Amino acid sequence: MYGSLLDALPAVLSLGNFAAVVIGVIAGICIGALPGLSATMAISVLIPFTFGMDPLVALGMMAGIYNGAMYGGSIPAVLLRIPGTPAAVATCFDGYPMAQQGKGGYALQVSVVSSAIGGIVSAIVLMLLAPPLAKVTLLFGPSEVFWVAVFGLSAIVFLLGGDILKGLMSACFGVFVSLIGLDTISGYDRYTFGHLELLDGINIVVLLVGLYAMPPAIALLEEIMEVDTSTAGKLNTVSIWKAIPSMLKFWKTWIRSAVIGVFVGILPGAGGSMAAFLSYNEARRASKNPDDWGKGEPEGVAASETSNNADTASALIPALTLGIPGTAVAAVMLGGLLIHGLQPGPMLFRDNPDIVFGFMWQFLFAAMLLIVLGGALATNSFAQVLRLPRPLLGAFIITLVLVGVYSINGRMFDVYLMLGFGLIGYFMDKLKFPLPPVVLGLILGGFAEQNLRLALRIGGGEWSALAASTTSKVIIAMILLVVLMPLINRLLGRNKPKLSAS
Repeated sequence: MYGSLLDALPAVLSLGNFAAVVIGVIAGICIGALPGLSATMAISVLIPFTFGMDPLVALGMMAGIYNGAMYGGSIPAVLLRIPGTPAAVATCFDGYPMAQQGKGGYALQVSVVSSAIGGIVSAIVLMLLAPPLAKVTLLFGPSEVFWVAVFGLSAIVFLLGGDILKGLMSACFGVFVSLIGLDTISGYDRYTFGHLELLDGINIVVLLVGLYAMPPAIALLEEIMEVDTSTAGKLNTVSIWKAIPSMLKFWKTWIRSAVIGVFVGILPGAGGSMAAFLSYNEARRASKNPDDWGKGEPEGVAASETSNNADTASALIPALTLGIPGTAVAAVMLGGLLIHGLQPGPMLFRDNPDIVFGFMWQFLFAAMLLIVLGGALATNSFAQVLRLPRPLLGAFIITLVLVGVYSINGRMFDVYLMLGFGLIGYFMDKLKFPLPPVVLGLILGGFAEQNLRLALRIGGGEWSALAASTTSKVIIAMILLVVLMPLINRLLGRNKPKLSAS
């Protein structure tokens, strides 16, 4: 198998195939930087144009767009507190405060280096461990996946911040929103109020753009401030190669977040958003100064960006080996494989090793190119938005998100829905309600409910079926540890003997 991996390398290094990866990375960064647009949408639009292309050229552009978009989402997250992609939400927590402190350039450099590291680790795992790791997915039935979702929801404890009651209310709101739409188990519609547009549920992009893009845009409209054009578009950054040595202190965070991202990536339905939240939570819990997180801690940017990019290639492990797409992007890429006559599954590695292993090499090169292309584009071109007057910038952002949200399904209902969430987000921001629990509740609420009901049906309605497997018991133990850890730390802190001054 590994001989086929090396045999596929020369074809990938040909001019046409390598150029496709470069073009894909640049396009992906630009797409990810535009709120409302996503890698899934970009690849879906690209696929019809790839009919006459060589399979490796088409797949190389897809790999480049995927990696570029996952990083590109961090650009508006850092500069404007607007996540360009759903997976970039956790990047806002510390990236935007860093930008407000004049460290936006460094935040973007941490983001691009961390994204590249996560992507490289993910690609290597895909190349070397795809068949063995595919078997891990078979250990996770509905009950195990339910507990993984609960483990993710337990991270809300660390994201609440000050007011616990407001944090729990935000989380409950997110879980409620996740229940809107057609019940996939019974087929009944829930909380749609007669609107057919809600049968598919609330699109996460609509919610994210409303909660995260509209409040700061409205705040910009309210702000009257002169802009010093001589310095506004400068992020005061050194060369990316000179900045990398100062980031080496994040190596533990990179390793931890990459492992979490790879693990979450191979779980069907989880995705980069869940990986980013879990990694941010674990990095904060392991930090020596957790109180500084959310106020401009670069390690928070490193954790979230490493993990959501480590999810990219690893999400294709069940897709390529078992034909089971774990994410929406993986499902679209499977469509791209089928268009070119490639049948995903165990036989793919036997019948088309040159293409499947070449695709893996392209993922690796796309991640490496992020440092060069991402560093140049992010710290120079996109920084020029800071030169715009604040009200003009607010109006531009609102116009951009309106067009982006309308382009998702081509209907005004999504625009009205986004504006509604925008007002909710605006008042939540004014009343100091935290927004991260809303997003986490939306991502994991329906995910947990669906797998809980499936597990109970399989188990004949017996609740004991949820803890029947060893895997479930291990995850339950991890949940209890995470939830009880603050209490244990507090008790240990109180009982710690004080040293006498004498």
